[in-house]
Amino acid sequence: MVVHTVTGLRETAASSGGRFDDAADRRAANRAVGVSAMGLAATGVVELIIALVTGSVGLLGDALHNLSDVSTSAVVFLGFRISRRSASERYPYGLERAEDLAGLGVALVIWASAVFAGWESVHKLLANHGTSHVGVGIAAASLGIVGNQAVARYKLRVGRRIQSATLISDARHSWLDALSSAGALAGLIAVGLGQPWGDPVAGLAVTLFICHVGYEVSSDIGRRLLDGVDDGLLTISERAAGGVSGVQHAHARARWTGRTLRVEIDAWVDPAMPVAAADTLGRQVADAVHTAVPEARTVTVTARAMTTLL
Repeated sequence: MVVHTVTGLRETAASSGGRFDDAADRRAANRAVGVSAMGLAATGVVELIIALVTGSVGLLGDALHNLSDVSTSAVVFLGFRISRRSASERYPYGLERAEDLAGLGVALVIWASAVFAGWESVHKLLANHGTSHVGVGIAAASLGIVGNQAVARYKLRVGRRIQSATLISDARHSWLDALSSAGALAGLIAVGLGQPWGDPVAGLAVTLFICHVGYEVSSDIGRRLLDGVDDGLLTISERAAGGVSGVQHAHARARWTGRTLRVEIDAWVDPAMPVAAADTLGRQVADAVHTAVPEARTVTVTARAMTTLL
């Protein structure tokens, strides 16, 4: 069997069927970034002031980590703004990948936070510096936990709804900050119980959490930039396309560009099928794939004539 002609080509965007509202998604993303940035800025400033008063290195690292999220949010916001630009002759698919590049900025901030937190923790552990006003520090760390959890849940909910890997990565970063605050809290409690090493040791534990989340975020963004998709997605797409009457065989490819999952289907059909019929069949295949893969925003179907060579 060989493919010798292209008998039909059809592209169906999910947005045209009402599945996605890109403008609303962008507004939701910008609102999530703005609200979270203000919340983290307020939390970080309070923690920073109290960290300077108490001398807690764990609380200081947590405060600076929260404040770094404000700059991270600015990077994410910039990515969303750039990705809005429409397709052009030079960029025929638009600039949606700007969101993924912004995700790389998030990953870099996470790794930088890991290096800083580890350095400060080791320094205090070796220098054996003390910690004062432990009760106030505990209250500040508790505030950090609550604030970061609220922000993380909000951004994660919005990110999943609009299929934004960058916003989801930023939500994981905020979740990480909640763990960072919890580590600072544990260290301060240990100091309050008479264990001065508790604060720097807690800082080292937080560093390990930061490295773990940094690895996950980097892997997720890297997979998207390298056109990776979830396991089984292509199989599901091929099964859905192959189940449409008139399709003898189907082959699928897919890739992410920002928040857009693009699925391409090669559907082999009877070579005697008219172009008009192939066009109708393309619509049916696109609808079937959209149903099977609801996160797909664009499905391109190419109907190919199949000939058996004897």
